Amino acid sequence: MPFAAFDLHKKMTEAVVLGDDGSIRHRERFPSTRECFLAFAQKQLGADTVLAMEATFNTWPVVALLKPFVKRVVVSNPMQTRAIAAAKVKTDKIDALILARLLRMDFLPEVWQPDETTQQLRRSTTERAVLTCDQTRIKNRIHSILHQRLIEPPSGDLFSQKNLDWLAALPLDPQGHEFLQRQLRLLLQLETELEDVVQAQRCTAYHNPQVKLLMTLPGVDFTVAETVLAALGDITRFPSADKAAAYLGLVPSTHQSGENCYHGRITKQGNSHARWMLTEAAQTACNHPGPLGAFFRKLSKRKNRNIAITAVARKLVSIAWHMLKNNEPYRYAIPSTLDAKFDRMRIAVTGKRKRGGNPKGAPRPASYGSGNSTRAIHSIDKVMADNDLPPVAGPKPGESKFLEEKGLTGFAATIHQERRVPRKESPKRPRTASPAPRK
Repeated sequence: MPFAAFDLHKKMTEAVVLGDDGSIRHRERFPSTRECFLAFAQKQLGADTVLAMEATFNTWPVVALLKPFVKRVVVSNPMQTRAIAAAKVKTDKIDALILARLLRMDFLPEVWQPDETTQQLRRSTTERAVLTCDQTRIKNRIHSILHQRLIEPPSGDLFSQKNLDWLAALPLDPQGHEFLQRQLRLLLQLETELEDVVQAQRCTAYHNPQVKLLMTLPGVDFTVAETVLAALGDITRFPSADKAAAYLGLVPSTHQSGENCYHGRITKQGNSHARWMLTEAAQTACNHPGPLGAFFRKLSKRKNRNIAITAVARKLVSIAWHMLKNNEPYRYAIPSTLDAKFDRMRIAVTGKRKRGGNPKGAPRPASYGSGNSTRAIHSIDKVMADNDLPPVAGPKPGESKFLEEKGLTGFAATIHQERRVPRKESPKRPRTASPAPRK
């Protein structure tokens, strides 16, 4: 069985083919183009060849291109490969040879190869992240233009429609006016492109049951749910929730030697964008009146806020793993918040709104005719059924004990009840007296 390895680079690729006895059969260096990869595969690779390469920016297109020519493609983790095969002398030829030898000895640390759906989701979430960073960069440039000229911006969001009109009419020196107008044009174009990307993601999320399942978590919208799904991929490849959290780098680093054991900062391995999105979601989840909020409040008494937020982010990953594995929604979501979250997504995708009022044949509410307007708060079971989600399962024995200790038993019972609450009406403006007519 021949063993081949590629050391991939942007412009050139170093290739080596070993025989079953470890002898070098062929070495070649060629440009990293589609035609050169196909030519090498037709001449040097066969149906019994096992091919290895490291995970890098152009790995997956090469894997998809060469899969039909070989028996199996192994993609290795470059961080672990570097730790195993560190060398004083490092060249492309040595790297390719080391990969081939590790593959031949079955000692190459292999990574999971995502399917086409996961790759598309990863490309989509990455594009949104890049456009969002570009948008932030342009906004910072506009702020710097004002600061350099000692101009105090108006209160509130500088990029609201009212303040954008103020920026467009701002009297500046000729150079500053040119800079500002250019940045405003770039910002407008970028926001249009970003909205198109977000709308496409929203449509994908609306028809993805796994995304809707993760959206039942507090602080998790479709953008966070799709980013986490893109990073994790097939959830069955993780044997436990701790493995999923470790994959995203949300577990503490450990240094142990003899009787000494030190736990330090989180490892920050894996997808940094998914880890950042989960941390942002944890900022909202920490205010939740349910178990997640109670967990944060308990931990924040002993640790600082950043550590507690990171712990909540890890808790979100662990809960998400159990939800995806068992196909169960989060059982402590606030029904009104969850209903509003799904309503926004449905209206943006389909334009359909829910029909208000009581259903036909239903009795009038007790507040009818009293002048006190009320609105219905649906139970969490009805919200799940209305959005085609699985029913909420009952709490586990350990959860019941935690709810009793934290005084959350009443909260857990309330979310399963249909009730009506007073409607919050906007305060009416006092009528101004009409001016007296002129004589």
